[in-house]
Amino acid sequence: MSSKIIINNNYNSLTITRRTMLGAAASAATLIATNPALAMLEIDITRGNIEPLPIAVTSFFSEDSSATEKGIEISNVVAADLERSGLFRPLNSSAFIQRPSEMHPRPRFVDWRTINAQALVTGKASVGTDGLMRIEFRLWDVFAEQQMTGLIFTSTPESWRRVAHLIADQIYERLTGEKGYFDTRIVYVSERGKPTNRKKRLAIMDQDGSNHTFLTDESYTVLTPRFSPNTQEITYLSYEDGQPVVYIYNIDTGQREALGDITGMSYAPRFHPDGKKVIMTISDSGISDIWTMDLQTRSRKQLTFTSSIDTSPSYSPDGDKIVFNSDRSTQGHIYVMDSNGRNQ
Repeated sequence: MSSKIIINNNYNSLTITRRTMLGAAASAATLIATNPALAMLEIDITRGNIEPLPIAVTSFFSEDSSATEKGIEISNVVAADLERSGLFRPLNSSAFIQRPSEMHPRPRFVDWRTINAQALVTGKASVGTDGLMRIEFRLWDVFAEQQMTGLIFTSTPESWRRVAHLIADQIYERLTGEKGYFDTRIVYVSERGKPTNRKKRLAIMDQDGSNHTFLTDESYTVLTPRFSPNTQEITYLSYEDGQPVVYIYNIDTGQREALGDITGMSYAPRFHPDGKKVIMTISDSGISDIWTMDLQTRSRKQLTFTSSIDTSPSYSPDGDKIVFNSDRSTQGHIYVMDSNGRNQ
């Protein structure tokens, strides 16, 4: 079985071909694997004080010298991702008995039980004549002596770190039943300088701190960045024109633009769950109300009509409700309304 997924790496779109390693025959697309449903190893994360699972992450073996270093780096990133989750304890490679080159197509499980590994990750890396990297991995249940999952990724060599995070996600999901979060990014405001003259820049990085990049310079203040649902756009507040204005930043192209020609100040932006609208506060003549804007037509709709300060709006996950802050009852309280502004 094979599928193709479009992912994003270093702000440029690329294609990774992902093949599930299931079936009886070993070939370029499939490898011998037992039924993953039979594997018994799992982690219960519904209780506290969980002892991290001992897991052995071996260096991804390569017969190609050009891929050897990348194979080692990929396994290191996978192990680091799993360890940071707090649910896994990667074993020290100095305790490994079997060498990575000896584990294809099947490891000697007794060697891994000897060092108390409950799960085992093996992998292989190679570079094709087209210059693309082929990275395969398998997750094994050491005590049941069964393969739990396995995938083959094909990508550009520059995307090796992204593939490592995807592998860690697959392992995390198979062992915990929860979606992995390693192939994610963080957008934030970087601040430096003297207390009386702080400089703020928009910055982005992978969840493990790698691939750090500044998106704006220090010539103006930026605040409250938020990802769009597809994580390809960021909405944020900028003082680029001397007063707070909501901007949209496209990560792929690096282009930014003010969100509409708005009189007064706009701030506190958030995306709708479908990514087609942005909700924000617009303040004019001392009155702050909540508005939505359609990102395709740039048409606006006002949702609150009070003389109070209504701000900090955010959609519910299904987009049907909006929560916001208001001082309309002389104190600040949290309110809820329908997405069309009714039933406040």
